[in-house]
Amino acid sequence: MGFVFDISLLQLTMVMMAPLIIACLGEIIIERSGILNVGIEGIVTVGSVAGFLGTFMMGSPVLGCLTAMMAGGILSLLLAYFAISMRANQIVVGLGIFVLGLGLSPLSYRLAVGVVQSPPQIKTLSGVPVPLLGNIPYVGEVLFRQNILVYLTYFLVAAVAFFLFKTPLGLRLRSCGENPRAADSLGINVTAMRYGACVVGGFFLGLAGAYLPLLITGTFTDNLVNGRGWLALMLVIFGRWMPLWAFLGALLFAYVDAFQFKVSSLPQMAKAVPPQFLLMLPYVFAMLVLVKVASGAEAPRALTRPYDRESRE
Repeated sequence: MGFVFDISLLQLTMVMMAPLIIACLGEIIIERSGILNVGIEGIVTVGSVAGFLGTFMMGSPVLGCLTAMMAGGILSLLLAYFAISMRANQIVVGLGIFVLGLGLSPLSYRLAVGVVQSPPQIKTLSGVPVPLLGNIPYVGEVLFRQNILVYLTYFLVAAVAFFLFKTPLGLRLRSCGENPRAADSLGINVTAMRYGACVVGGFFLGLAGAYLPLLITGTFTDNLVNGRGWLALMLVIFGRWMPLWAFLGALLFAYVDAFQFKVSSLPQMAKAVPPQFLLMLPYVFAMLVLVKVASGAEAPRALTRPYDRESRE
């Protein structure tokens, strides 16, 4: 039981949680407008290479994050164009962006860095203890001795929840995902709202990708994202399109991910349990929970449905 609640394990859980919830928040914003983005894995992957290259070439993690956010916004804008303006099948478009992102990321990396034996490294962000709060026994050590991007996730979860459910603009966005024809009849520009949601959500997805080299690896590899985009997509369903519930889900899955990482680092466990088994634990756990939770989840009613004000329903 001591290992289960070990401080270092819980600190690692918070580190693993941040990219999941940032990507999940971006996906919630997009889906609340009525657009399904199944290209999330590709967008996060592009964000990771853009964040790494931006930081490596400009020497600033802030500029690296901004580069990643712009890359994520551009790819999401491509999704918006085909899904909204062209009224194409959103699943087909999303899968196309997924494949595009997986191919574009290593190509961009090799064009910028070349083929090298030793991949370039960037300095990962270190923890910044919060004064007073970081000194609280146990809780302070886990929550308030983290890096700046983990602190940012605390703010983003509250900010997105407040925006969606406490502001007029958030109400308009949700109405576009529930009943776009009724929203249009009230003077809401459904096209503009959906475009805006895709771009802002893309910024979140790009930032989630930049987190991985800046905090976890210090470099870029082809399999860096390793399914985290798909996990974030699943967390949207787990959280029932609610930021706070998605945050709790991200903590749960990040804990399983951190647990397998810590267990695999123990010499006695490395010999007894195949590493492939430990690596699959988070995804098996995600599948089992999703089967249980998804049955009662209700998506926005207009999700995946293109809106044409001239059409008859």
